Amino acid sequence: MSFDSTDDDVRVELMRELKTASQLQHAWIMQAWQSEPGLHPAAAMLLSDLAKNGETRPSELAKRRFVDLSVVSRQITQLSAAGLVDRRPAPEDGRASLVSVSEKGRAELARWRAGYVEFMEKALGGWDDERVTDLTARLAEMNADLRQALGSNAYLADTNK
Repeated sequence: MSFDSTDDDVRVELMRELKTASQLQHAWIMQAWQSEPGLHPAAAMLLSDLAKNGETRPSELAKRRFVDLSVVSRQITQLSAAGLVDRRPAPEDGRASLVSVSEKGRAELARWRAGYVEFMEKALGGWDDERVTDLTARLAEMNADLRQALGSNAYLADTNK
């Protein structure tokens, strides 16, 4: 079978559109960061993940984010220095730590979220809530199926728990 781009499967086109959406989201994040430098966007996304999923070990954050523990450790150090996260020893193992979002971190997340909501409202202002909710539900279903197809390691990245 020869490669013919006009015969691409609709599933391949879906993945292309999702990649484009991800790149556009990244462009907005970088644009916002450049207009107000500070915490690196990757550290901000880790903070957001932590706020959504609650207190956890850095190793679990790394698994959930599909990155090396050293990357998460650097980001936690940056977040901690900015006063955006709290650390405490894990009760079952004093060598390990648990990380959670501080009150200052929650305030920063609220500020960042307001900017993101404003951007999304500008971009999707013509969409009604039903349309947005329908797309969100379909994407969540697709992501669950992709995690299942990838196997047990991908399950850890499920941020909808």
